[in-house]
Amino acid sequence: MKNIISKFLLATTCAGLTLTSCDIERLPNGSMAAEDITSDPNTYLDGLVRGAYAQLKTWSDPMHRLGEYAGDNMMIRGSSTDAFYEFISYSRTANNYRLQSFWDSGYKAIAQTSNVIKMIEEGQSTEIDNKLGECYYIRGMMYFYLTRAFARPYYQAPDKNLGVPIVNGTPDDLNNLQLPDRATVTQSYAQAIADLRKAENMLTVNDGPAYASKGAAQAMLSRVYLYMSGTYLNPNTQYADSAAYYATQVINSGEYQLLPREEFMFYNTYVPENNKESIFVVKRVASEFSGDDHYYGIGGMYANIGGMGWGEMFASAKYIDLLNETGRNDWRPDQKKIVDARANFIEPQYVEDDNGKYTEVFRFIKNVYDASGKHTNYNYVQAALNKNGNQYTCSETVGDVTNTYPMTPVNEAQQIYSIKYSDGNTYTGVIDYQMSLNRVYPEFYITKCSREGEDSHLYSPLISRLGELYLNRAEAYAKMGRYGEALSDLNTIRERSIPGAGYSSLDATTAPTLIDKERQLELAYQAERSYDVFRNGEALTRHYPGPQNAMEDIPATEYRVTYFIPQTAINSYPSGSKLTQNPLDNSGVILN
Repeated sequence: MKNIISKFLLATTCAGLTLTSCDIERLPNGSMAAEDITSDPNTYLDGLVRGAYAQLKTWSDPMHRLGEYAGDNMMIRGSSTDAFYEFISYSRTANNYRLQSFWDSGYKAIAQTSNVIKMIEEGQSTEIDNKLGECYYIRGMMYFYLTRAFARPYYQAPDKNLGVPIVNGTPDDLNNLQLPDRATVTQSYAQAIADLRKAENMLTVNDGPAYASKGAAQAMLSRVYLYMSGTYLNPNTQYADSAAYYATQVINSGEYQLLPREEFMFYNTYVPENNKESIFVVKRVASEFSGDDHYYGIGGMYANIGGMGWGEMFASAKYIDLLNETGRNDWRPDQKKIVDARANFIEPQYVEDDNGKYTEVFRFIKNVYDASGKHTNYNYVQAALNKNGNQYTCSETVGDVTNTYPMTPVNEAQQIYSIKYSDGNTYTGVIDYQMSLNRVYPEFYITKCSREGEDSHLYSPLISRLGELYLNRAEAYAKMGRYGEALSDLNTIRERSIPGAGYSSLDATTAPTLIDKERQLELAYQAERSYDVFRNGEALTRHYPGPQNAMEDIPATEYRVTYFIPQTAINSYPSGSKLTQNPLDNSGVILN
C-alpha cells in the first residue's frame, strides 16, 4: 500500500475522489462525480454497486487460499517460494503479499459499499433499497471474513481479543486523519450481523447467485451465528438457535434446491446461474483471464487439464481415506465406481504405456524415519504387483535391494490388502493402476474448482450453497441437544452422496466427530476447513505425505491459528493512530 487513503480505505468517491462503475462480468472501469450520483441515483447506483462486486474478484483468490491451504484436504508437491506456502506451513509472517491482497481488497469493498450507503438515502424506491441491501451484504460479509482470518475463534474471550478495525466509509476529515484500532471480536461480529440483518430486510430481488439476495444474507447469518455458537463441550445455545433459525429460512424459502446425486457429482461444471444449489458466488468469466487457460485461477493449482494449470496440489491422503471410509471409490478408467459422490471431484492421473495399457501396482503409505530412527513423515509407495493364481505379492526395489512382500486380503472384493513391511510395520493399501508422480507424490487431481461451463480451470469462487445450510443446522441442533433433528439434516447431506449410508443415531458423544466429518467431506475446497476445525476448539492434524510438518498438530489455542495483520497496513496508519498486531507467540494468546 502506498498510503492508507488510497490503499486501505478508499475505493470510492467522496469529496473529489471517483467511484468505480462496472458490469459484474468484467473488472471496474469508468468513473463518475459524487454530485452526479446523489442527484440521480437511479441512473448511477447500479454501476456503483457492480463496482463493489468487482472488488470481490480480487478478494476471493487470497480468501480461498487462506481458508483451504491451511486445512487438511490438500497437500502440495513440495515447498514453494510463493507467499501462499506460509498458509500451508503455518510459518506466519506479516509481510505476505497474498495476505495483504486479502486485507486490502476486503477493506476496499468495505469502503466502496460504505460510501454508497452514506451517499444514497434509503426509502426512495424499492429498487434503490435493494441496491443498498446489496451493499450491506457485501460489507457484512467482508467484516466476517476478515474477522475469522485475523481474530481468535469466537469462543476464546471475544470481549478481550481483538477483531478488525471498523471503518465504514471515508473519514470526513482527511487532513487530520485518525483511524481506529481494531475493535474487539464481539464488536466485529456485531458489525457483520448488523449489516447482514439490514441486508436481509432490504433485499427483495433475487437475480441469481452472482448477486446478493435475502437468501444470501440469511445463509451468511447462519454461518456467522454458527461461528459464535461455541464448542460442542461448551456451546452457546442462544447463538446455535439463531444459526438454526437462519438456516431454516433458507431451506424453507423454496428458492434453492439440493442437486440430486448424479447432478451433484458434476456440480463444478455448472455455471452459477444454472445451479439451483448455489446461493452466492463471486462470478468469474473467461474474459477476465489472459488466454484460455486460466492458469492463475484457483483451480489451476489443483490440476492440469489439457496441458493447462500448474497441478502442484493434490487431495490429501486424509481426505482420500474419508472418501473411501464407507467403500472404496475406484477411479480406474475401465472399472470406475464412485461410492461417495464427492469422490467425483478427484481425478487420479494414471500412467499409460505406449499401447494404452495400465500397470497394476500395490499402493500404500509408509512411515518415514530419519537416521536416528525417529518417525518424521509419511510417503507413498507404488510396489510392483505379482500374481500367482490367487496369491498376490508385491515388490519394491530400493537401490540394489528388492524386497518382496506377501499380501494378506483385508477386503478382496475391493482389492484392499495388507503387508508386513521391512520396517516391521503392517501397512494397508489397494491394488490400483500406477499413477504419475509429481516429485514423489501421486497426482490425485482436484477438479472441484475447475471446469465451470467448459474444459478449463474457470471457477466462480463459492461463498454459500444449500448443502452447507443443512450442515449448519445439524451442528446447531446438536449443540442445543436436539439430536434427532440434527441426525435428519446430517443424513440429508450424507445420503445424497452415499445412498443408504446414513447414520443410525447421533448423541453428545458421536455428534462432534460425525458432523465434522460430513462438513469436511461436503465443504472441501470451499475455503472452510481450517476455520471449522479451530472454531470448535479442535486441533488440525495432517498426518499424511507432504512437505508440511506431518508430525505437528496445530491446536486451536495456538497463536498461528490467526493470521498476522499485514505490516503494510500497520505502517500505513497515520501518526497518532495505532493498528495492533496479533500475538507473535503463544504467550500473548488470550483464551478466557
